[in-house]
Amino acid sequence: MSRTDDFGKFFVELKRRNVYKVAVAYIVAGWALSQGIAQVFPVFDVPNWVVRLLVLLIIVGLPVALVLAWMFEITPQGIKRTETADAMPGTTQRKKHAWIYVVVIGGLLSIGLFFLGRYTAQTPRQSEEASGVIPEKSIAVLPFDNLSGDPDNAYFTEGVQDEILTRLAKVADLKVIARTSTQKFRSAPENLPEIAKQLGVMNILEGSVQKANDQVRVNVQLINALTYAHLWADTYDRRFTDIFAVESEIAKNVADALQAKLTGSEKSSIAKAPTADPEAYELYLKGRFFWNKRSGADLRKAIEYFNQAIAKDPNYALAYAGLADSLLLLPNYGSASTQESVPPARAALRKALELDDSLAEAHASSGLLDTFECRLERAISDFERAIQLKPNYATAHHWLMFGRLSLGHLDQAIEEGKRALKLDPLSPIINADFAWTYFCARRFDKAERQARKTLEIDPQFFLAHYYRGQVLQFKGHLSEAIAEFQKAVDLNGDPDSLGMLGQAYARNGQKDEAQKILLRLNEEAKSRYVAPYATALVYLGLGEKERALDELERAYQRGDTNYLFVVRVDPMLDDLRGHPRFDALVQKIVGGK
Repeated sequence: MSRTDDFGKFFVELKRRNVYKVAVAYIVAGWALSQGIAQVFPVFDVPNWVVRLLVLLIIVGLPVALVLAWMFEITPQGIKRTETADAMPGTTQRKKHAWIYVVVIGGLLSIGLFFLGRYTAQTPRQSEEASGVIPEKSIAVLPFDNLSGDPDNAYFTEGVQDEILTRLAKVADLKVIARTSTQKFRSAPENLPEIAKQLGVMNILEGSVQKANDQVRVNVQLINALTYAHLWADTYDRRFTDIFAVESEIAKNVADALQAKLTGSEKSSIAKAPTADPEAYELYLKGRFFWNKRSGADLRKAIEYFNQAIAKDPNYALAYAGLADSLLLLPNYGSASTQESVPPARAALRKALELDDSLAEAHASSGLLDTFECRLERAISDFERAIQLKPNYATAHHWLMFGRLSLGHLDQAIEEGKRALKLDPLSPIINADFAWTYFCARRFDKAERQARKTLEIDPQFFLAHYYRGQVLQFKGHLSEAIAEFQKAVDLNGDPDSLGMLGQAYARNGQKDEAQKILLRLNEEAKSRYVAPYATALVYLGLGEKERALDELERAYQRGDTNYLFVVRVDPMLDDLRGHPRFDALVQKIVGGK
């Protein structure tokens, strides 16, 4: 008999003894079971080595299962050796189906564990937040005191605070409050419990920075805000060139003190130094200092500093991201057109991602750029990638809210707005834009409450008056709406607020006032940027739908999509719904490029 015949008989025997079927069943069920273990066990703080050991045992168990399949059979009388089972009558039929039961039962068990992990494998922080309890692993980094004796070093002190916060924000197991919500507080306040309640955190990190020539001293202490217990404290005396190592060490020690689990990628991300050039770093900090002020003039200053930082270190990815952030915000504050700001922003983002594809800020800005350019599905992917890289990045959640809104996913947009506010509860812009999201979802009472809440945070924030005016108009209070729009114009003087005021005048029967504003917008367009959306609103208020559509189509052709990217749900454009030209425009925008 040939060796080939021997092998043929061997494989036939493997099949007869169901070894193939057991192998398939074991691999499928074992893989799914290992996934379930990986999902569920961390919830109960089971050490990683235990998880790895169990997965290894599942792998080692495969050859054992195959040997047992060869040697034994499952019969109605129990488990018998194969030779014994073969001699028993009526066994053959049952053997054909026994393996199916094994696969089904094992599969159902492993799938159940998998989905149990999916729905319970939230971090303790997420579970606590869902129940309304302040998470134990939550922290706010308050402004550090500048002990340098030089007011010009304020930007450096803020930069140290911001860098520590940025590193902590990359840890998914922590809830970290954004700097926008903490900057109004002092470094060592007396009313820690009240601050913690406002911010929704359990712990506070406070400290001070002293810089003299090339020496830096950083003092930090971590406090449980509810009990005043000092959890950890340290002092760092280092050279200025070692500041990144100090910030990384502080972030790592804080995470350890709060018993936060760090993945390997999170540890690497926390330890990463954004640049090796200290001068470039200082220029970057100045850029972010002015970017956070959020006015047209300050954004221009930020752009200058980011460009200087890039000149010092052409490989400084964060500086390119900061430059893109500033350029993309210019149209929102009436300081540039999208034609002027988008091309250099696109180039800066391309460079930032070439240098560091793991930069959450760059992915979030890419999403904002895609939103402006009506690549709405891709924008959502960009925002989700940014959140994956930096789970506590409130700006990414904020802009993802816009992405969901632009596609008409109203409930998802509202949920994303809530997540952004949990991470940055006192941010005027996030609170205001959340009011606008409620407005576009036609939940007018909630929109008005949210706008009022924003004005409690900052009574002089023009955008909150702008959004509240929209809500009041749709609730039938035109006179009050006009007063709010006028307040927005007085505070910011931007063409969008002026256009909103003009359309309200027209709808209130004050046609002459509306015409005056239309003339003013056309005159201002000769010397400054005026979005076609603003002019279209006035024409719409005057009942001139075709001219309003001319303006909106011109905006789309020019790429002036600020506000226009939510054309699908914007209540201000309701008068145009059903018009063939408008419906075609909506399809172009929402359909994507």
